[in-house]
Amino acid sequence: MIRPFNPFVLKLEAASKLLNAREKNFSNVEFTGITHNDSDVQPGDLFIALPGAKVHGGEFINSAIAKGAVAVLTDLAGEAFSTSLPTLVVSDAREAGAQLASHFYRDPIRDMQSIGITGTNGKTTVSTLLYQLFAGAGRESGLIGTVETRIGSDRIKSERTTPEAANLQALAATMRERHVRNLVMEVSSHALDLDRMVGSHFDFVGFTNLTQDHLDYHLDMESYFKVKAKLFTHEYADMGFINIDDKYGARLFAEAPINTISLSRLNPKATWHYTEINPTSAGVEFTIRGKDGVLIESRTSMHGGFNLDNLLLAVAIAYESGVDPLEITNLIPNLSGAPGRLQAVNLGQSFKALVDYAHSPDAVENVLQAVREFTPGRVIAVLGCGGNRDATKRPLMGNALTQGSDIALFTSDNPRNEDPKAILDAMVGAQAVSAPSKVILDRAEAIAYAVEIATAGDTVIVLGKGHESGQEINGVTTDFDDRIQLAEAIEVKQ
Repeated sequence: MIRPFNPFVLKLEAASKLLNAREKNFSNVEFTGITHNDSDVQPGDLFIALPGAKVHGGEFINSAIAKGAVAVLTDLAGEAFSTSLPTLVVSDAREAGAQLASHFYRDPIRDMQSIGITGTNGKTTVSTLLYQLFAGAGRESGLIGTVETRIGSDRIKSERTTPEAANLQALAATMRERHVRNLVMEVSSHALDLDRMVGSHFDFVGFTNLTQDHLDYHLDMESYFKVKAKLFTHEYADMGFINIDDKYGARLFAEAPINTISLSRLNPKATWHYTEINPTSAGVEFTIRGKDGVLIESRTSMHGGFNLDNLLLAVAIAYESGVDPLEITNLIPNLSGAPGRLQAVNLGQSFKALVDYAHSPDAVENVLQAVREFTPGRVIAVLGCGGNRDATKRPLMGNALTQGSDIALFTSDNPRNEDPKAILDAMVGAQAVSAPSKVILDRAEAIAYAVEIATAGDTVIVLGKGHESGQEINGVTTDFDDRIQLAEAIEVKQ
């Protein structure tokens, strides 16, 4: 857990009044940090015992005490766990913990020009592009997202897309302490639903799209949409940027209570839109028309319509953030996508080899369509579906794989605690998989086979895991990086 160098201190009585908490074993102790994770506890911390999917955080109170916790914040279920520490009891420990963390660190997200990006696909790419634009414009910037966290030039591997509230506020306070001017972060639907964002407020928020994913958690698309829409309220943001080409984006644009700005790849009625899109062998040349009559003519090496959507959103927000449009124009050709997003693995082979994080039906379809644009030969695609996640998307992803590729290789992703073969059976469904397409249970073998059959002009693309560096099977995560597997397979072939 990253914390500010300069200490913060708050008395428990002040926290109790803020949260209107019920007090147990009360003593007006001072606490100098907040965490929900017992392994992160430092002497003087307040420990937040949260309800979890499998166990309650109350089970870790004794561990937190052993490491120096001086107080506890928990809910009614957590109160049942015995402790002699001063304890604040609230009805919702997640919401209260987030509110307390923001207050404790003195609202750090409000002290920077902050931007939150949400949507099913594209969050990481938009956030990365914005970070690069701000850095190119000479602004000290911060990034919080799926792949990594950045504080200026420092890089830290991320554990989840949006951190738990105590970690998030401590991280933002550290950025403020280091004079970060712009914060760009991904905001997941889980973070919004689990109240990690309570107490946070953004200058600008962006919406990419909404397609089927996470229905194991949200159950249906309407619930999924309503959770995402929470970010576009006065509680969380001042202004929203919304892709109205997406049907849920169009609905959000019409319903959001905050000021919103529309974006579209082709619709000239949108505030920000493309007036020209000219694909080339090296990428795309384009013209963007935007707010205040801004005209940006530039080029990008990124392929695919979805990447043009991502770029448009980043450009619009950068302009609203005060980056000069001429500077934006000059910076765009040097922008690159996020790690694991159409990332090339090049060892001088005669075919292209790519890795992408696509793990929803829409993402698989869009990425394979983009690959088709620059592939003169065959598209050879490797894809699996994660276990213990939305099972309804598996046949849809399998169909997108078959429809978008010339050779479809079905394999494992992170099976977690499910039977990998059962996952693959669901992916394949009623489809007939005939050679050279195959079902190959072992992911490394599937990647090696894809490389083995590739010839000059083909593209091998491995989908689903992107930047991830491990594979989880039966609760055990072993080292596995698609980029490394691809490179090793190419070396063997050469």
